[in-house]
Amino acid sequence: MELNGNQTATDVNQTKPIRCIVKLGGAAITCKNELEKINEENLEIVSTQLRQALLSSDKVVGMDWSKRPGISDIACNVAGFRDKLRVDSTNFIVVHGGGSFGHFQASNSGVHKGGLQQPLVKAGFVATRISVTTLNLEIVRALAREGIPSVGMSPFSCGWSTSGGNLPVADLSVVAKTIKSGFVPVLHGDAVLDDVQGCTILSGDVIMRHLAAYMKPDYVVFLTDVLGVYSHPPTEPNAVLLREIAVGEDGSWSITKPTLQHMNNQVEITVAAHDTTGGMVTKISEAAMIAKLGIDVYIVKAASSHSVKALSGELREKIPDDWLGTVIHFSREEVQ
Repeated sequence: MELNGNQTATDVNQTKPIRCIVKLGGAAITCKNELEKINEENLEIVSTQLRQALLSSDKVVGMDWSKRPGISDIACNVAGFRDKLRVDSTNFIVVHGGGSFGHFQASNSGVHKGGLQQPLVKAGFVATRISVTTLNLEIVRALAREGIPSVGMSPFSCGWSTSGGNLPVADLSVVAKTIKSGFVPVLHGDAVLDDVQGCTILSGDVIMRHLAAYMKPDYVVFLTDVLGVYSHPPTEPNAVLLREIAVGEDGSWSITKPTLQHMNNQVEITVAAHDTTGGMVTKISEAAMIAKLGIDVYIVKAASSHSVKALSGELREKIPDDWLGTVIHFSREEVQ
């Protein structure tokens, strides 16, 4: 990926070191089978866990000063900030998927296939962005209520565009400046312009890889609606949780824990018909490319005790036997 304008990789790396980039899976924070419905309980737990794992203060002073549906008062604790010398912030980035937001609009109009000259596609582009930015706002508000200084950032509004579905150019200067100013950027999968086909959908998983490549976080966490990566769809009785995957220098990968016979790295994965971003297939592919950079990746169930350990970074020292999730890491040894 190239950098726009006068921006260089050095400029991006001059920002404060990034501790972690977190992906909130759409299926984990929304009710994926109910159109545009947020999983409020999961989102609240995830927001609390992010604060506990990544901020230094236990005191919560909310930053969402807007009116909420069904609540007459606005929570604006100005006095709480007068006593604070600074707003606590450990440098991290949040990216989220769409879940039940955006996918319906995109798949029904064919936005992911391009063709902006078609009225249906153009209307779908607008509808998709309305949907995904609505979800982004609600996630920013949930994080802000936990005292996390979150700022929503849309790839389209940042000027990101693709070429034939690939992301060759992305201006990261605004993201870097946002982090340097003490905020937590909250990005999301988005409808973007494409040089070849007019438009497409840029998935949050692809965004994760590009951010990791240039921001060089200590580790990356994917929060999902299941415990991790399975050998088969987790609803099937023969599905086995893959605890550890090693990625070689050539990008090839192998299952190192548990030892499975007759697998040959073939993991059977299903993708929902309305998912225009590739689902778990894209997630594993992008996670492997991040691991190839020497950055450990943890795929774990959101709002669980296992996700707390992944978010806090304690798994970097040692992965306990009772931890349930998938770690993907780089291995210099030849991957079988």
